[in-house]
Amino acid sequence: MEWTDEGIVLGVRRHGESGAIVELLTRSHGRHLGLVRGGAGSRMRPILQPGNSVTAVWRARLDEHLGHYLIEGTRLRAATVLASPHAVYGVTHLASLARLLPERDPHEDIYEMLHETLEDFDDPRGAGIHIVRFELAMLTELGFGLDLSTCAATGATRELIYVSPKSGGAVSREAGLPWQDKLLRLPSFLREDDAGEGSAEDELGDGFRLTGFFLLRHVLEPRGLGHSDAREGFIAAVTKRRANAST
Repeated sequence: MEWTDEGIVLGVRRHGESGAIVELLTRSHGRHLGLVRGGAGSRMRPILQPGNSVTAVWRARLDEHLGHYLIEGTRLRAATVLASPHAVYGVTHLASLARLLPERDPHEDIYEMLHETLEDFDDPRGAGIHIVRFELAMLTELGFGLDLSTCAATGATRELIYVSPKSGGAVSREAGLPWQDKLLRLPSFLREDDAGEGSAEDELGDGFRLTGFFLLRHVLEPRGLGHSDAREGFIAAVTKRRANAST
């Protein structure tokens, strides 16, 4: 068995004296592990860092075997990421989300979205928006997508500013007014009209509360998991950086 694919490094763990088991999210073969001979050595270590893009050749005698990787780096982001606390947390969190996908099951849209997200970590707010959208896409990919296109109560398509925690459907301003304290806020960057209401910090906070609520209920808690420390670290780092920039 052999295939060649592009991938993004999610994680690495040492195997034996010099080898490493590398976990990639590949474009066409999904989340896939393989053994890299010499992967713990000084030549390969800079390449096998989470967030880096690589080209991988996977070989095994049988498809169900762990197999071996031959890996070449194509986009080594790790050095840039390590210079920014919010990016370090962000890459770690994105990897933890990708691990929720079934192993060896292709998810090309998620791969593309992960690649785009990793390319845009310079601006903290932009990175935050990308990660909220990525969490939303993961909910859809795992079978728990939210319907944010029409009001769950009236069918309206405008002024959708809330989300029902029960149904996961959008709710319009008028329909949600009597129940606003019980509804989740829908940030403008997740709406088609993108009216840009509220401050940047409020918008990001609303986005993370929204996706966090449904990830916890539908994906994490059924697996006996909670939100990763990296997610909380990313939110705190982005908030702190934006607060420092505004003073």
